[in-house]
Parts: sequence; C-alpha cells; structure tokens
Amino acid sequence: MTAPSVPQTTYVLTLSCPNRPGIVAAISGRLAELNANITEAQQFDDRDSTVFFMRIVFEITDGQTSMQQLREALAVLGETFSMDWALHDRSVKPKVLLMVSRFDHCLVDLLYRWRIGELPIEPVGIVSNHPREVFADLDFYGIPFHYLPVTKDTKPAQEAQILDLFASTGAELVILARYMQVLSNEMAASLSGHCINIHHSFLPGFKGARPYHQAFARGVKLIGATAHYVTRDLDEGPIIEQDVERISHADTPDDLIRKGRDIERRVLARAVRYHIERRTIINGNRTVVFTP
Repeated sequence: MTAPSVPQTTYVLTLSCPNRPGIVAAISGRLAELNANITEAQQFDDRDSTVFFMRIVFEITDGQTSMQQLREALAVLGETFSMDWALHDRSVKPKVLLMVSRFDHCLVDLLYRWRIGELPIEPVGIVSNHPREVFADLDFYGIPFHYLPVTKDTKPAQEAQILDLFASTGAELVILARYMQVLSNEMAASLSGHCINIHHSFLPGFKGARPYHQAFARGVKLIGATAHYVTRDLDEGPIIEQDVERISHADTPDDLIRKGRDIERRVLARAVRYHIERRTIINGNRTVVFTP
C-alpha cells in the first residue's frame, strides 16, 4: 500500500555576494536547521568581479517552517555575507504585463504556452499602441486589454499609464512581445530588471526599417534573435537568451522574416521561463543564467 504523500512547499532562493569561504556550508546548514530538503543547487564564482552567485531549490513539509521564519533566518545570513538575495514560493505564479504592437506572433505564442500550462504565469493585462480591432481574430481569454496610443507629444503620459498599470495589477514583469516603441530612459530605469525585450539579431547589425531585407541584400548566412533585460541603452541590456538559424542563398526576404519570427518566439519564451523560474541574476552588463 502506497503511503499518502505529505504536502510540501517548494521555494527558490537566489543570491549574489562577495565571494569568500564558507558561503555554501552556511546556507546548506541553515536550511537543514529549518527542515529544508535541497532538491537542486547551482552556483557560479565570477572570478573577474569576485562575486558569488547561487540558486537553490528546496522543499519544506507544510507546517514545519513558515515563510516568515525562512526570511528571518536568511536575513541573518544576508547580513553576515553581504548578500543580495530573494526567496520565492514556487507555487505562486508571477504576474506579468504583456505589451505588443501590430506583429502578434510572440504574444500568441506566450498566450498558448500559458494556456496549456507550459508557462506558469498570471497575465494581468495586455497593452498595445494599436486598437483591439487589430487583434480581432485573437482570443485573449478574459485578460484585460488596454489600448494606449502614443505619439511623440503623448509619450510621457502614455508611459505613466503603463507604469500605473504595472503597479496597480501587482505585475512583477513586463514582456515586450514585439512592442515596437522605444521606451524612454525614465521608463526603462523604472522597470530595470523587470522588463524583457525581444529583437532580431544579425551580424553585421541592421537597424531601422526592414532589417530582414537589409540582411538579404548583404547575403547574411545566419539570422537570430536576442532576449534581454531593458536598459537605457537601446537593445543593449543584459542578455538572457539567444538563438540562430542558418540561411542559404536560396532564401528570399519573406523566408528570412518567417524564420526570424520562429526564432523570436522560442527565444522570448525561453527567456521568460528562465526569469520566472528565478534562473537569471543580473551581473552588471551581463547575466548569470542557471539553465536546466
């Protein structure tokens, strides 16, 4: 006869701190004292910056140790080792705000992955600078849609509305699912570490209008996509995920666009997954990504 399962809560602890001996021993020892069972642990020592990074997944039988007790115990360790740390209950789905312009392939992909349970997120809003009629054939499954048009003159007010939505919905992440508006420096700073963007990635780089046609004209042999955290520097924030696909001389500009959309979808989905699973830690202009 199979013994009944004991309800457990799974937590994810992420941290960074100046590297020194004893960090891992102190953390694992403290978690053991708190009745935690570590199920996954990854660490990285950045020799250039002498900063230590770690991600730990652990389980605690319900009723043995509360979140408050965990936070209090970890706070002591945080002071001892000068840690920047965060603790998350894995059962709580992160709330996300999705932003999109006319091209909806990334939005549709994210909504599909959410709907089938592949992406454990809670979409709390969809924001677009285009009206709902543009997406008339899409089912948003009851997610509130916000049409926020923007011009050069109305940009500050429109961005203020977006930030109000971010705060009022309790969102912790903004996903620019092909939102084709450049965020202001002020908005980028407000969302630092909480906003992911996706864009095409070529070598050499082609900016401006019709990038795939520019790539075709130059005979590019590789196209790709990059997902990164948004910063004040356009398309230059800490990179989370990238992917590429080979192109041949027989591919037309339309072929490049089709293949590019496929890459953008999967790269953005992976980046969002890494973020919500607490696998990413920003390290200056780079990221530490503890991939599965």
